[in-house]
Amino acid sequence: MTTQMTQTTPTAVITGGAKRIGAQIARHLHQRGLNVLIHYRSSAEDALALEQALNADRAHSAAIVQADLADGEVGKQINQACLDLFGRMDLLVNNASSFYPTPVHQTTHEQWEDLMISNLQGPFVISQACASALAQQHGSIVNLVDIHAMVPLKDHVPYVSAKAGLIMQTKAMAKDLAPEVRVNAVAPGSILWPEAEVGDIDKQTDMLKKIPLGRQGHPDDIAKAVAFLGLDAPYITGQILAVDGGRLLNM
Repeated sequence: MTTQMTQTTPTAVITGGAKRIGAQIARHLHQRGLNVLIHYRSSAEDALALEQALNADRAHSAAIVQADLADGEVGKQINQACLDLFGRMDLLVNNASSFYPTPVHQTTHEQWEDLMISNLQGPFVISQACASALAQQHGSIVNLVDIHAMVPLKDHVPYVSAKAGLIMQTKAMAKDLAPEVRVNAVAPGSILWPEAEVGDIDKQTDMLKKIPLGRQGHPDDIAKAVAFLGLDAPYITGQILAVDGGRLLNM
C-alpha cells in the first residue's frame, strides 16, 4: 500500500462486516471508492473471503481485523488497526450485533451482558476510541439500531432495551462530538429473516402483510442508507432513519 493511498483515500470501518447486512455495507462503501476495514469476531472464513474479493477488484483497498466487543480494549484495537493500515478514518459503521429471543423468565445474566455489550457498550467504546481519528477528517458515525428500539418486540427485552439505548447514545454523541463528527443511525425493518425463521412461510406471510410497501427489504437498502448518512448528508446529525418499507406505520 502506498503512502499516497494511505493518506488520500477515504476509509470506512464496519463492525460485524463479514456477512449478512454488514458485508453488503462493506461492499457498497467499497464500490463508492472507500477503503474498508472489516471487523469480525468469529466469522474468519467469511471475512477473509470478502477481503480477498474486494482486493481483487481494487488492490490494497480492504483489510480485516478480529476483535471481541466484550474486550475493553476493542475500540483502541480497531482504531489502531485502521490507522496502521490506511492512515485515516472517515466513517465508522457500528453494525455488529447479537440477536436472539430472551423470554423474561428465562433470560440469564450472561444473555443480558452479551446483548448489552454487542448492541450498546461496544458501539460506545469503539466510537469513543475512534472519535479523534474521525474528527481529523470531519467524518461520521452511523449506528445500526432497529425499528423495535421504538416499538418493542415480544420476548426480546434485553435486545430492544440495548437498541433503544443506542438510539439515545446516537443523539447524545451527536451533541458531544459536533461539529467535527456527525453521528446518525439507521433503523432496519424486515431485511433478512432471522436464521430460525427462514423456513417459516406462515410467519413471513403475516409479516409482509404489515409492510405498506408489501415486500421485504434487501441488505443493499440498508447499505445505501448508511452511505447517505455517512457520506452524503453533511448537514444531518443526531437522526434516526427507519428503512422499513413503512412497517412502523402498522406497529
